[in-house]
Amino acid sequence: MASDARPIRVVGISGSLRKGSYNTMALKAAMELAPEGMTIEAAEIGDLPHYNDDVRLAGYPPEVERFRAQLAAADAILFVTPEYNYSIPGVLKNAIDWASRPPSQPFDNKPVAIMGASMGVLGTARAQYQLRQMLVFLNAFPLNKPEVMIGAAQTKFDASGALTDEATADFIRQLLTALATWTERLR
Repeated sequence: MASDARPIRVVGISGSLRKGSYNTMALKAAMELAPEGMTIEAAEIGDLPHYNDDVRLAGYPPEVERFRAQLAAADAILFVTPEYNYSIPGVLKNAIDWASRPPSQPFDNKPVAIMGASMGVLGTARAQYQLRQMLVFLNAFPLNKPEVMIGAAQTKFDASGALTDEATADFIRQLLTALATWTERLR
Protein backbone atom coordinates (compact mmCIF):
# COMPACT_ATOMS: atom_id res chain seq x y z
CA MET A 1 0.00 0.00 0.00
CA ALA A 2 1.37 3.38 -0.95
CA SER A 3 2.45 5.59 1.96
CA ASP A 4 0.16 8.41 0.79
CA ALA A 5 -2.89 6.12 0.67
CA ARG A 6 -5.69 6.56 3.19
CA PRO A 7 -5.82 3.99 5.99
CA ILE A 8 -8.03 0.98 5.34
CA ARG A 9 -10.39 -0.11 8.10
CA VAL A 10 -11.44 -3.75 7.76
CA VAL A 11 -14.08 -5.54 9.79
CA GLY A 12 -13.28 -9.23 10.24
CA ILE A 13 -16.05 -11.75 10.86
CA SER A 14 -15.36 -15.25 12.11
CA GLY A 15 -18.22 -17.57 11.23
CA SER A 16 -17.48 -19.79 14.21
CA LEU A 17 -18.50 -19.29 17.83
CA ARG A 18 -16.47 -22.21 19.17
CA LYS A 19 -13.94 -21.25 21.86
CA GLY A 20 -11.10 -23.11 20.11
CA SER A 21 -12.16 -22.08 16.60
CA TYR A 22 -9.46 -22.32 13.95
CA ASN A 23 -11.32 -19.64 12.01
CA THR A 24 -11.16 -17.22 14.93
CA MET A 25 -7.48 -18.10 15.27
CA ALA A 26 -7.04 -17.34 11.56
CA LEU A 27 -8.83 -14.01 11.99
CA LYS A 28 -6.51 -13.12 14.88
CA ALA A 29 -3.54 -14.06 12.71
CA ALA A 30 -4.86 -11.80 9.95
CA MET A 31 -5.16 -8.95 12.45
CA GLU A 32 -1.45 -9.39 13.26
CA LEU A 33 -0.39 -9.85 9.61
CA ALA A 34 -2.28 -6.85 8.19
CA PRO A 35 -0.12 -4.69 5.95
CA GLU A 36 0.90 -1.20 6.97
CA GLY A 37 -2.04 1.18 6.74
CA MET A 38 -4.66 -1.53 7.34
CA THR A 39 -6.41 -2.26 10.61
CA ILE A 40 -8.69 -5.24 11.18
CA GLU A 41 -11.33 -5.09 13.89
CA ALA A 42 -13.26 -8.24 14.82
CA ALA A 43 -17.06 -8.12 14.72
CA GLU A 44 -19.12 -10.00 17.30
CA ILE A 45 -21.94 -12.08 15.79
CA GLY A 46 -22.62 -14.54 18.60
CA ASP A 47 -24.98 -12.16 20.38
CA LEU A 48 -27.24 -11.51 17.38
CA PRO A 49 -30.76 -12.89 17.83
CA HIS A 50 -32.20 -15.30 15.27
CA TYR A 51 -33.36 -13.31 12.27
CA ASN A 52 -37.06 -12.52 12.43
CA ASP A 53 -38.57 -9.96 10.08
CA ASP A 54 -41.30 -9.10 12.59
CA VAL A 55 -38.55 -8.05 15.01
CA ARG A 56 -36.79 -6.06 12.29
CA LEU A 57 -40.00 -4.23 11.36
CA ALA A 58 -40.47 -3.26 15.02
CA GLY A 59 -36.90 -1.90 15.09
CA TYR A 60 -33.45 -3.40 14.90
CA PRO A 61 -32.23 -4.84 18.22
CA PRO A 62 -29.21 -2.95 19.65
CA GLU A 63 -26.81 -5.82 18.83
CA VAL A 64 -27.91 -5.73 15.21
CA GLU A 65 -27.62 -1.91 15.07
CA ARG A 66 -24.06 -2.21 16.42
CA PHE A 67 -23.14 -4.87 13.85
CA ARG A 68 -24.67 -2.97 10.92
CA ALA A 69 -22.94 0.27 11.97
CA GLN A 70 -19.62 -1.54 12.27
CA LEU A 71 -19.98 -2.91 8.73
CA ALA A 72 -21.15 0.42 7.32
CA ALA A 73 -18.14 2.25 8.80
CA ALA A 74 -15.64 -0.25 7.39
CA ASP A 75 -13.77 0.23 4.14
CA ALA A 76 -13.71 -3.53 3.55
CA ILE A 77 -14.84 -6.81 5.11
CA LEU A 78 -12.90 -10.01 5.78
CA PHE A 79 -14.98 -13.16 6.21
CA VAL A 80 -13.30 -16.13 7.89
CA THR A 81 -15.68 -19.05 7.58
CA PRO A 82 -15.77 -22.68 8.56
CA GLU A 83 -17.66 -25.15 6.41
CA TYR A 84 -20.71 -26.93 7.79
CA ASN A 85 -22.55 -29.38 5.53
CA TYR A 86 -20.93 -27.97 2.37
CA SER A 87 -21.96 -24.41 3.23
CA ILE A 88 -21.47 -21.54 5.65
CA PRO A 89 -22.54 -21.92 9.29
CA GLY A 90 -26.02 -20.81 10.31
CA VAL A 91 -24.63 -18.16 12.67
CA LEU A 92 -22.83 -16.46 9.76
CA LYS A 93 -25.90 -16.68 7.53
CA ASN A 94 -27.95 -15.18 10.35
CA ALA A 95 -25.52 -12.25 10.65
CA ILE A 96 -25.62 -11.67 6.90
CA ASP A 97 -29.43 -11.81 6.92
CA TRP A 98 -29.65 -9.18 9.68
CA ALA A 99 -27.10 -6.88 8.05
CA SER A 100 -28.51 -7.16 4.55
CA ARG A 101 -31.97 -5.75 5.25
CA PRO A 102 -33.05 -2.22 4.40
CA PRO A 103 -32.42 0.56 4.81
CA SER A 104 -28.96 0.97 3.33
CA GLN A 105 -27.56 -2.54 3.64
CA PRO A 106 -23.84 -2.21 4.41
CA PHE A 107 -22.53 -4.81 1.95
CA ASP A 108 -23.46 -2.69 -1.07
CA ASN A 109 -20.34 -1.73 -3.07
CA LYS A 110 -18.07 -3.04 -0.27
CA PRO A 111 -14.80 -4.84 -1.07
CA VAL A 112 -14.69 -8.26 0.59
CA ALA A 113 -12.06 -10.93 1.12
CA ILE A 114 -12.81 -14.50 2.18
CA MET A 115 -10.72 -17.17 3.85
CA GLY A 116 -11.44 -20.17 6.00
CA ALA A 117 -9.89 -22.97 8.01
CA SER A 118 -10.92 -26.57 8.53
CA MET A 119 -9.45 -29.83 9.68
CA GLY A 120 -10.22 -31.34 6.27
CA VAL A 121 -8.18 -31.10 3.11
CA LEU A 122 -10.40 -28.68 1.19
CA GLY A 123 -10.09 -25.92 3.77
CA THR A 124 -13.67 -24.58 3.42
CA ALA A 125 -13.69 -24.36 -0.38
CA ARG A 126 -17.40 -25.14 -0.74
CA ALA A 127 -18.44 -22.72 2.02
CA GLN A 128 -16.39 -19.96 0.41
CA TYR A 129 -18.09 -20.52 -2.94
CA GLN A 130 -21.53 -20.42 -1.28
CA LEU A 131 -20.58 -17.17 0.46
CA ARG A 132 -19.44 -15.66 -2.85
CA GLN A 133 -22.90 -16.34 -4.30
CA MET A 134 -24.54 -14.42 -1.46
CA LEU A 135 -22.10 -11.53 -1.82
CA VAL A 136 -22.88 -11.17 -5.52
CA PHE A 137 -26.58 -10.82 -4.69
CA LEU A 138 -25.73 -8.23 -2.01
CA ASN A 139 -23.71 -6.22 -4.56
CA ALA A 140 -20.51 -6.63 -2.56
CA PHE A 141 -17.24 -6.95 -4.46
CA PRO A 142 -15.49 -10.17 -3.42
CA LEU A 143 -11.79 -10.38 -4.17
CA ASN A 144 -11.24 -13.22 -6.63
CA LYS A 145 -7.68 -14.17 -5.76
CA PRO A 146 -5.77 -15.25 -3.88
CA GLU A 147 -8.02 -17.88 -2.36
CA VAL A 148 -7.01 -18.83 1.18
CA MET A 149 -8.33 -22.24 2.17
CA ILE A 150 -6.50 -23.45 5.25
CA GLY A 151 -6.71 -27.24 5.28
CA ALA A 152 -5.45 -29.44 8.14
CA ALA A 153 -5.81 -26.40 10.40
CA GLN A 154 -5.11 -28.48 13.49
CA THR A 155 -1.47 -28.69 12.33
CA LYS A 156 -1.07 -24.96 11.69
CA PHE A 157 -1.86 -23.37 15.06
CA ASP A 158 -0.28 -24.02 18.44
CA ALA A 159 -2.09 -24.70 21.73
CA SER A 160 -2.36 -20.96 22.46
CA GLY A 161 -4.02 -20.31 19.08
CA ALA A 162 -1.03 -18.70 17.37
CA LEU A 163 -0.44 -19.43 13.70
CA THR A 164 2.76 -21.47 13.36
CA ASP A 165 2.71 -22.35 9.66
CA GLU A 166 4.73 -19.81 7.66
CA ALA A 167 3.22 -20.84 4.29
CA THR A 168 -0.26 -20.12 5.67
CA ALA A 169 0.95 -16.79 7.07
CA ASP A 170 2.27 -15.90 3.60
CA PHE A 171 -1.10 -16.78 2.01
CA ILE A 172 -2.90 -14.57 4.52
CA ARG A 173 -0.44 -11.70 3.90
CA GLN A 174 -1.01 -12.02 0.15
CA LEU A 175 -4.79 -11.97 0.65
CA LEU A 176 -4.64 -8.86 2.83
CA THR A 177 -2.28 -7.06 0.46
CA ALA A 178 -4.62 -7.88 -2.42
CA LEU A 179 -7.59 -6.65 -0.33
CA ALA A 180 -5.77 -3.36 0.29
CA THR A 181 -5.13 -2.95 -3.44
CA TRP A 182 -8.73 -3.94 -4.26
CA THR A 183 -10.10 -1.48 -1.70
CA GLU A 184 -8.00 1.38 -3.09
CA ARG A 185 -9.08 0.51 -6.62
CA LEU A 186 -12.77 0.58 -5.66
CA ARG A 187 -12.59 3.84 -3.64
